[in-house]
This record gives sequence, structure tokens and C-alpha cells, in this order.
Amino acid sequence: MKDIRRVGVIGGGLMGSGIAEVCARAGRDVTVVESTDAAADAARQRLEASLKRAESRGKIDSAKTVLQRIGVVTEIERVADRHVVIEAIVEDEAAKTDLFRRLDEIVTDPEAILASNTSSIPIMKLAVVTRRPSHVLGIHFFNPVPVLSLVELVPSLMTDRAVTERARAFVRDDLGKHAIDCQDRAGFVVNALLIPFILSAIRMLESGFATAEDIDQGLVRGAAHPQGPLALADLIGLDTTKAVAESLYEEFKEPLYAAPPLLARMVEAGLLGRKTGRGFHTYT
Repeated sequence: MKDIRRVGVIGGGLMGSGIAEVCARAGRDVTVVESTDAAADAARQRLEASLKRAESRGKIDSAKTVLQRIGVVTEIERVADRHVVIEAIVEDEAAKTDLFRRLDEIVTDPEAILASNTSSIPIMKLAVVTRRPSHVLGIHFFNPVPVLSLVELVPSLMTDRAVTERARAFVRDDLGKHAIDCQDRAGFVVNALLIPFILSAIRMLESGFATAEDIDQGLVRGAAHPQGPLALADLIGLDTTKAVAESLYEEFKEPLYAAPPLLARMVEAGLLGRKTGRGFHTYT
């Protein structure tokens, strides 16, 4: 089984920078691709801040050493020599399929894995736009990536078993994460359960049944959840929550997956949660 030493990450937002960090902390050479110089600078700052926190807490010996393993660039061609490329861009099917077409042309190693961190889009839709569907699968991390141990492995019907096992070994043995197997259905395991729960909380708020604070405190204090469903939606990002709900509804056509109007209005208003400072709660 070929060792994965060189990692590419497309997208340096919260998820992409987190994936890059855990790979670099595991000794991998990492190239992060962003769309603009400003986005690349933001990704570098995000990585530096996160690694300095990890160093201050004794999680790593040297933030500087880990940062030296990460290059943040704007030229997608720089991932041509990677053993695995993990896509972590906006949760939009058209954008992701276009990216996978480009990666198929750019990445030179025929054994390289092309992976998606998608929360909900079926992997087959991404695999079939490439000439190597056997080497495409989902490797879905959870936010914050350096903290949460779970990774969903999502092979499509076309993914070679050996490719899935190579990805499993990388996630489990190299990154120290816990991998679970998922069928290639929208939402996979976690979001297929989580999103209807969050949408139900939004409908409760929308109906005036309870306040956002009371809904969240009810689940924290009454069900021992680490945070309430509305606070969790704010952490995920309301735009991402809406996109995942829409993918689930498109696939299954079940009412529990339909995004409530309140969620749609908040996304339209740019009230996206923690990343914008305001969602169901306000953040300073």
C-alpha cells in the first residue's frame, strides 16, 4: 500500500485549514490552494493562530515546525504531485464537479486519491466527471477538525476497495482519527441524523414555541448535549446547514429535510452564525 506523504487541500476556510493542520501535525507535506491572495493570507493567519493555541496547550511542541510543512498558494497546479487531494470548498454541487474535472487533469499520479469533504453531496456525482472514478471517495471531517476525532469514509459504487482501505489507513493510522463507513447517500451517517434535528429546532423557534436560548438550554441541561441545536447550526454555518438540508431533500423528498423559511431568510440576510458574528445567537 503506497504511503501518503504529500497532501493537497483545496480551500483554506475553517474546514480546509483544519484538515491541513491535522495532516501537517502528522508530519505530512501539505499544499493548501485558495482562490485569491486575500483568502490565502486569511488561511495562513487561521493556521498560525490555531497552531499557536495548540502549542500553548501542550498539544504540539512547535507551531513553527508544523507551519513549515504547509504551503498556502493560489495556483491549483501546485497539487499536481500530491498523493491525496482533499476538496473542502463551498457546499455547491456545480462548484465541486467543476473542481473534480480540473483535478483529474492536473494530478499526475494515477494512484492519487481525489477526496471530497462534502457534508452531503453523493460522491458518485463527483466521481463520474473524472476519468478515475475508482480513486474518488468522500473523506468527511468534522469541525473543528483538530479537536473532533470522527471521519466518515464514503466510497461510491465505483471506488476500488483498495483505495478505500488506503484512505482508512491514512485517516486512522497517520492522522489518528476514528473512521466510520458510510453508504454513498446524501448526508451519509451524521448529517442524515443531525440535520433533521437542527431543522426541527429551527421550526420550533419559527413557530414561537420557545426562544433560541430556551431551546438550546433545554438540550444542554436536559439531555446532556454539549451545545444546543441552534448554537450548533451557528457553528456549522447557516449557509452550510441550508445547503446540506437541500441536498438531503433533493435525494429523499421527505418533509423533515426541507429547510424552514426562517433558515432561508437568515441566509439571504447574511446572518450565517459564528463566522459572521450573528445567527440564532450573537457572537462578539
